[in-house]
Parts: sequence; structure tokens; C-alpha cells
Amino acid sequence: MSKPFSVNVSRFDPYKTYRFLVYFGNSSTPVAGVSKVSALKRSADVVEYKEGGNALIRKGLGRTKYEPITFERGVTYADEFEAWANASQVLDKGAPSSSLLQLRKEVRIELLNEQSQPVHRFLVHRAWVSEYQALPDLDAGTNAIAIEHIKVEHEGWEHDLSLSEQAEF
Repeated sequence: MSKPFSVNVSRFDPYKTYRFLVYFGNSSTPVAGVSKVSALKRSADVVEYKEGGNALIRKGLGRTKYEPITFERGVTYADEFEAWANASQVLDKGAPSSSLLQLRKEVRIELLNEQSQPVHRFLVHRAWVSEYQALPDLDAGTNAIAIEHIKVEHEGWEHDLSLSEQAEF
């Protein structure tokens, strides 16, 4: 029998960017066919101030900002993107749909190794769809795949270190 998987902490080769899974909400099933996820990015405002009697300008940490994340996939039968995007849409009723409770979701992004085992997990908190593209420009003169995408705003992300805590040393 083979030894159970453990994270290789002495790994030198970087992980591949094309091996990942995305989960919306508490689902244990990954979102079908996600082909691209934009970078997870955060930045902090710089607060400059002077202290009395000191000619130097000091710099301090201000508010942290998180960039939106874009998810792309080929148009298929699966409706996770559209259903989530429709949660906040005001239709003929004059109010958001009854699925308003699903407006904000936790998103889980897992980076996989060559054996398709998760090695890094990122948790995106209180995410909601700010932009939805159902179809790209349609052009009969090309052979491109129809891509849909959602742009997700959120209140921050964190690296879930529980995978590395399970590593055997």
C-alpha cells in the first residue's frame, strides 16, 4: 500500500497555474469548467504623518483594499455563474430575487499538485457578483469558444494553512 499524501515542504519546483478547483458557498462539488481565475491581490493605503519636533515624515499602515476576482469558463449547461449573478438582480418585481440570502458567499480556491491533491487553499469572504457576462461577442467567422465570466467583489481573503499543518516532516 502506498503512503498517504503529505505536503512536501522541501519542494523546489513551483506549482502549475492550470491545476485548481473553485467552490462556491459550502458546496463540496467544484464549480464546473472554471478555466481562469484572476490574481488574488490586496494592497494597503499608506498614511503619512509627522511627529512634533521631528522633520521626518513617518509612514503608517492604513486601510487594506482587496481587488475583485474574475472567474471565467466556457458556456455550458451549468448555471452556477448565472444563478449567483441573478441573486441581486432587480427584475419586474421591483425587488431583488428571493435568493437574496445567497447574494454573499464564501468562495474556496484550491491549488492542486500533479497528483490532483490540494496543496494550497484560499478562502474568499463575503463575496458577491458585481459583473456578469453571459456571452462574448458572437462571430461566425471565428472558431473561438463562448466564454462567460463573473467579477466578484469581496471583503478579503486568507490563506488556509490547515493543509500545511497536516504535513508530515
